[in-house]
Amino acid sequence: MRRLLVATVAATSLVLAGCGSDDASGGLGDIKVSTDTKPKVTVGKDFKATKTSSKVLTAGSGDELAEGDAVKVNYVAINGRTGKEFDNSFTSDKPLTLTLAETSILPGFVKGLKGKTVGSRVLVAIPPKDGFGQAQAELGMKKDDTMVFLFDIIAKVPEIASGKAKALPKDLPKLILDSNKQPSKFKKTSKTAAKATKASSHVVIQGTGPTIKLGQTLSVHYLGQIYPAGKTFDSSWARKAPSSFALAEGQLIKCWTDELVGQKVGSRVVLVCPADVAYGKEGSGEDIKGGDTLIFSIDLLDAS
Repeated sequence: MRRLLVATVAATSLVLAGCGSDDASGGLGDIKVSTDTKPKVTVGKDFKATKTSSKVLTAGSGDELAEGDAVKVNYVAINGRTGKEFDNSFTSDKPLTLTLAETSILPGFVKGLKGKTVGSRVLVAIPPKDGFGQAQAELGMKKDDTMVFLFDIIAKVPEIASGKAKALPKDLPKLILDSNKQPSKFKKTSKTAAKATKASSHVVIQGTGPTIKLGQTLSVHYLGQIYPAGKTFDSSWARKAPSSFALAEGQLIKCWTDELVGQKVGSRVVLVCPADVAYGKEGSGEDIKGGDTLIFSIDLLDAS
């Protein structure tokens, strides 16, 4: 299921009406949800949707969600054709953090959750064109299947690290912030070391959240630049939406998996990553050449 939520899908519009109904909730009123701690969702077979719609079962009193927000949710996922559950985070006690951006999740999740408030319980029905649009054999789904989700919106993830500030070592480039206090680039100073041959991590804002562990999924804002003051090759800040990564070997460069484990959620961490723990002699794409040392500013917003 986590593959589903973080999938990038080509579809750009969402749209549901279920059980042949044209009411405002798209037939979601026919779906039954228990009030258990681990809720059961009952969907009749052959539930179909032509456009995405949502129904708030319980309204929360927290912040309203906007596009680009990162949000932590519990969910139950149902195949509308079969009425069968195909995933459930309630049973694993592992909430999921996702970013409400169509570049990182299925469009149906963005439109189904945008505008809802933290603390709410929401039903969302998603037609194929706003979901996968193709068969997903591992989930038992055909290309024309409608998906139904029950979401409990647990929390809105902070947009930026906050806490006690710490200075970077003087031999590192200076981290420059923009008018919104967001990292924008690293600037070389007269004291910046010309080369960095050893990986290192430096906390510039000390968070107070849980300790990050290998295997968790991180929600982060980050800036990546060629050391010491070369081209910025990536920035989630510029995209105006945080990113999610599995902190696992083979999923990220070794520098991240080595240096982020043990850090605290809520922190801003600067990583210096020589080529041997980054992209080696091959480099990556047009911007990162073989042998390049990289420097990152990373806001650790959430871990789950």
